[in-house]
Amino acid sequence: MADSSGKKDALPRLLLFTDRRQCGARGLAYTVQAALEAGAPVVILREKDLSQREQALWAKRLLGLTEAVGAQLRVASNIPLASSLGIGVHLAASDAFPDLDLPHVGRSCHNGAELARAEAEGVDSVTLSPVFASLSKPEYGPVLTLNGLSHLVGMSGLAVYALGGVTPEQTVAVRRAGAYGVGTMGTVMRAPDPGAVVAAYLRELL
Repeated sequence: MADSSGKKDALPRLLLFTDRRQCGARGLAYTVQAALEAGAPVVILREKDLSQREQALWAKRLLGLTEAVGAQLRVASNIPLASSLGIGVHLAASDAFPDLDLPHVGRSCHNGAELARAEAEGVDSVTLSPVFASLSKPEYGPVLTLNGLSHLVGMSGLAVYALGGVTPEQTVAVRRAGAYGVGTMGTVMRAPDPGAVVAAYLRELL
């Protein structure tokens, strides 16, 4: 895993979480392909409602797409699948920390206690959410706001990605609040032109 004090700045600035249910008729593979062609550096397969077999099939399909352009694929919570493919994992706040050597271990956090736990575990990065109200997960809350994000980022030396309702237009604000980068899902998954949205994020992040 990365040394958060020395290698953090080498991590990508944008994380793209998948949700095939928001992609509409064009489907997940098309959406991810368009995002990758626009420069998305990391795709996190987050299809937890699928069976283990279905997740594995999607992971192998998306791994082919990411490897073709030099991007990374990670999987949400599914440690056995991450291990079998030699890819990173992004843990939910309640997931046990893996006793495995994986290329990257990230964790979702929502408050100071979860952030402190993640740092003590030695994760490579965290997402903090929801920063703003999110159409993808309207039940998550309360929102952190920029002030809350800034306060929590100041507690940690980890690479913190702002997640939850963060549009390309809000990227500069969350970076000024201290976020290392941005995590996104619905803003890209629902977009008529996913590549254009990814390009807009990257213009503000790079």
